[in-house]
Amino acid sequence: MINRCILQIALLLCFSTTALSMSYNSLQIQLWHGSLTCAKLLLQLNGTTEDCLNERINFKVPKEIKEPQQLQKEDTTLVIFEMLNNIFDIFRKNFSSTGWNETLVENLLGETHLQIHHLKSKINKKVTLESIRMNLRLKSYYWRIMDYLETKQYSNCAWKIVQLEIFRNFSFIIMLIDYL
Repeated sequence: MINRCILQIALLLCFSTTALSMSYNSLQIQLWHGSLTCAKLLLQLNGTTEDCLNERINFKVPKEIKEPQQLQKEDTTLVIFEMLNNIFDIFRKNFSSTGWNETLVENLLGETHLQIHHLKSKINKKVTLESIRMNLRLKSYYWRIMDYLETKQYSNCAWKIVQLEIFRNFSFIIMLIDYL
């Protein structure tokens, strides 16, 4: 009787580990495809940056974005989630001065929102001091981007610089997804 219970528990653990692994694989595929779609949409937003290059600034990307090998899977999903949420918030701002196709921006917002939805169930609810610090560094980074847009009064050049920075974000997101 006890052996049967032990066998059932062992099988349950094996299946739950396999299911969790398959769940992360599925999430990885969904996020990877969505991030590539977002990056392509960003490239489709017209405009050149040659006349705006003198306005570029270093927004100081947090190390968590550039060095995913230091993160656990749960923390990686949190970083991606926070990045997508902030990107979504940025592109909901006043971009009327850009002349961008509103449908492309709406598609970008829709794809970003879909990725956020996929990540919600995978976010680690356990709050640690390190996850709080990481979240604060990410929020500070995106605050600098928003502050730049506001300081430049949402000018066409400011949006082009931010567009490049967000495109760079999606390359980091793809790197983080590969780490999953």
